[in-house]
Amino acid sequence: MRIVVGSLNPAKINAVKQALINENVEVDGINVPSDVADQPIGDEETKQGAINRALATVKASEADIGIGLEGGVVDTNEGMLVNNWGALATADGDVFVASGMRIYLQEEIAQGVRSGKELGVVMAEFTKKHDVRSKEGAVGIFTNGYVTRVEMFSHVVRILFGLYNYHSKKD
Repeated sequence: MRIVVGSLNPAKINAVKQALINENVEVDGINVPSDVADQPIGDEETKQGAINRALATVKASEADIGIGLEGGVVDTNEGMLVNNWGALATADGDVFVASGMRIYLQEEIAQGVRSGKELGVVMAEFTKKHDVRSKEGAVGIFTNGYVTRVEMFSHVVRILFGLYNYHSKKD
């Protein structure tokens, strides 16, 4: 089975590889647009970005399955949360969607995002590290490495494959 991730971001590709390490699958990544803002705000926009990436990936490749993973933020009365969504699209047109963990951002980080900057840019400035979004991510920084961006997305991918496998066995 050939699976293609709708991104060239190493954290997203590695998340799929990690989630499916015991499966007999080939995993690649391609660059496809999310067709949402560079910094998705809210669950709906973040979810739509994941769906758009999954569908575009299946269309642009000869994959059996396209995976779209999108990270965003949700602003609440209690503070701003990191959110993440994933979508799995099949060549047959089925789409499965799932969301993952959330953590609150420190207020100084949230203010940077509210001012119009992408979370990845704010995190790079905050940590003085290059390309945090392709490595540990904000979740890795704020959990002191206990949970990384790869693990955060890997969890969503496992949910998606569980949904896909459940649906496949019903047919």
